[in-house]
Amino acid sequence: MTIVALSLGSNSNAEHYLTMGLNALQTQFVDLRMSSVFESEPVGFAGDNFLNMVVVIDTSETLEDLARYLKRLEDLHGRIRQGQRFSGRTLDIDILTYGYLSGVHADIVLPREEVAENAYVLWPLAQVLGEQVHQPSGRTYAQLWNAYDKSRQRLQPVEFIWQGRQVSAHF
Repeated sequence: MTIVALSLGSNSNAEHYLTMGLNALQTQFVDLRMSSVFESEPVGFAGDNFLNMVVVIDTSETLEDLARYLKRLEDLHGRIRQGQRFSGRTLDIDILTYGYLSGVHADIVLPREEVAENAYVLWPLAQVLGEQVHQPSGRTYAQLWNAYDKSRQRLQPVEFIWQGRQVSAHF
């Protein structure tokens, strides 16, 4: 089994689409390890705030099959791909890490470049895979988050309940 970190985000009816994404992932992968849910401002465009989180799964699927499954899942939940690159999303699911792969595999950069650049990815990733080493830097995700300039992006944990379980609480 391969340990995979996925970033989930939405800024259009966000609670609904995160819930739908989690439900679908649980059906496919059963055991989900989830970060808190964070609210963040959009990066690269003006729009509604996003809800973001990281989910860790174990899978025997190939990277290519997993990427195809996630694209179909996004499409089923109203993802529009013809719009601007930086725009609102109903459901956005990105593969952040796939085991310990580093570099370009199946046309996917691993670990995803935004991991070390964006608080909305790094903080939740540090929560669920804090001790895993970010191959390009040689530092753990927890170390990267501790060193991150927190003034660069506003980010706050928000209350989120999924299947009657409190995933995160407003701190």
